[in-house]
Amino acid sequence: MHYQNSLRVGAAQINTTLGEVNDNLERHLALIADAQHDDVELLVFPELSLTGYRLANRVMQVAMPLEDPRLQTLARACGPMQVVVGFVEEASPGEYYNALAIFQHGQLIAVHRKLNLPTYGGLEEGKWFTHGSELTHTDICPGWSATQLICADLWNPALVHAALLARPTVLCAPINSASGIVSDDFSNEENWALNTRFYAMTYGTPVIMANRFGPEGDSHFWGGSRILGPGGETLAQANDEEALIVADLSRTAIAKARFELPTHRDADTPLVRELMAGYR
Repeated sequence: MHYQNSLRVGAAQINTTLGEVNDNLERHLALIADAQHDDVELLVFPELSLTGYRLANRVMQVAMPLEDPRLQTLARACGPMQVVVGFVEEASPGEYYNALAIFQHGQLIAVHRKLNLPTYGGLEEGKWFTHGSELTHTDICPGWSATQLICADLWNPALVHAALLARPTVLCAPINSASGIVSDDFSNEENWALNTRFYAMTYGTPVIMANRFGPEGDSHFWGGSRILGPGGETLAQANDEEALIVADLSRTAIAKARFELPTHRDADTPLVRELMAGYR
């Protein structure tokens, strides 16, 4: 099989109008068209990009089953580009997930349900959502694959380690990060930069982090969307505005980074499993 050596990827840093799914859908369709014009092959939108974040009991109003025609509209619009979109999934009456819909070739090819629901600081997701229980891995094209983790999923290092053991070539990280939402002393802006750079460098895996920019009620989403290479280097970063950022990833660069720092090779999963067996 012939593997293509480069992959053009993008992050859509948008703001979302809380609860207005139809209006947000139109914004998604416009950015998908822009990305297609720029030959993007993998496009990542922020967490809950179709709905907004602080939904509280409006979760019921915006939730969509996988058969929702608006998801089908997005699938048709994507064509061969793989697109990651945040939405609220209705799995059954009263059962809702903070989820990602992943589209390609006119189809919904996968759904990732958020695993780690934060309930600290100004975060209350555990009150409204059911937590997921599975990792997600998608093929993009020959030689390229992705795993998807949502926001607080990346603050549980064991989840990230487990996801990256599958050796994806890209880590997609849709987030909804507002300034000061954890505490006055915890800087989301500085700590997300540290978090994503650490994982990119440690695992030799490019990271696409897509955040929102702009207001939602009394919250301000600070943006900072970025695309990192396999050494943790910044390939593209959004300014303080809504934006589509694009970068080209190199499979050769990924191979070099993983050869020089063989985190996957030396993971010693049997030993880690044995050491973890005594903990609950």
